[in-house]
Amino acid sequence: MRIWLIGLAGLIAIPVLAGTIYFRAGGSGVAAQAQSRAEQPSVPVTAEPAATHDMPVYVRGIGTGQAFSTVTIKSRVDGQIVKVDFTEGQTVKVGDLLFEIDPRPFQAMLAQATANKQKDQAQLTSAIADLKRDEELVAHSYQTHQAYDQQKALVGQVQATIAADQAQIDTAQLNLDFAQIRSPIEGRTGARQVDVGNLVHATDNTGLVTITQLHPIFVSFTAPQSDFEAIRASQAGTPVPVEALAADDRTQLATGKLTLIDNQIDLASGTIHLKAQFDNEKEVLWPGEFVNLRLVVGTLKDAVTVPARAVQQGPDGPYLFVVKDDMTVEDRKVTVAETENDLAVISKGLAADERVVVDGQYRLDQGTKVSFQSPSQQGG
Repeated sequence: MRIWLIGLAGLIAIPVLAGTIYFRAGGSGVAAQAQSRAEQPSVPVTAEPAATHDMPVYVRGIGTGQAFSTVTIKSRVDGQIVKVDFTEGQTVKVGDLLFEIDPRPFQAMLAQATANKQKDQAQLTSAIADLKRDEELVAHSYQTHQAYDQQKALVGQVQATIAADQAQIDTAQLNLDFAQIRSPIEGRTGARQVDVGNLVHATDNTGLVTITQLHPIFVSFTAPQSDFEAIRASQAGTPVPVEALAADDRTQLATGKLTLIDNQIDLASGTIHLKAQFDNEKEVLWPGEFVNLRLVVGTLKDAVTVPARAVQQGPDGPYLFVVKDDMTVEDRKVTVAETENDLAVISKGLAADERVVVDGQYRLDQGTKVSFQSPSQQGG
């Protein structure tokens, strides 16, 4: 019986001893790990404190340049082109001569109309003289009132004929003026459609050339329906500023103002059609060109901002490495409200003046010890 009890006690003691040994070994391992981490060299990084700025709130869109006005030049009279007074792609002003049509037929018609008026003017002079004589004769009863009235009517008829002659003169002069085709707007000419020697007609469907006004210029674009109220609210005060950006979405091409919010939302796309006007004096915008646009619809006061390169993207969204007081980093999830001009606006997850890593994140993990690369970056 005693032997059996001694054996049982031995069996119980073996697991207890083993557990004790394992516990001590494990504790030593954790301590060793902590010591190892403490002994690891710090990772050099660049860090900056989060700052506060007043940041504009943008609504973005992609638009297409649209000429302020486009005119297709056509002839208003029939005739032969005898001269072209511009080069393709030339910038012309209002009244600049573009084409000349043979003026001789119109000069002849003007001369004929002028001669007809002169002839009728002479008849009027004679008729008025006869009317004065008849008036004296009627006063002495040497002429009938009927003859006097007929002469008076003749004077009126000749006067009407002279008025018709003047109308013909005006028409002939107008056609002669139309023989010189001038630009009705300021703009840039396109490709010429006719050459010298061609016969043109007022009824021709094809234009001679197209002139496009480039400054000012419109840009037509759309914005999501979700931004509609913000756009309307901002337009209630001063005109909404609009910035046109190049394809890199960074280089600013021009600044303008919103001129149109369409009167209905497109049900198929859920967007609202907008139009902005730009002075475009340097002609950096072009009709038909795709342009990135952003509307300034508000301002975020004292927004917490960090350099955009400090924000990392993970499977759960954006995050930052925040440097704590013990010079270790914390992997912290944040909410990015806006990114503009290399600054990210952090709406949630970060306070002003907290220091974030902006360079060297690829070697970091939760709890990694860091050091700053220069005293100026460490100061701050």
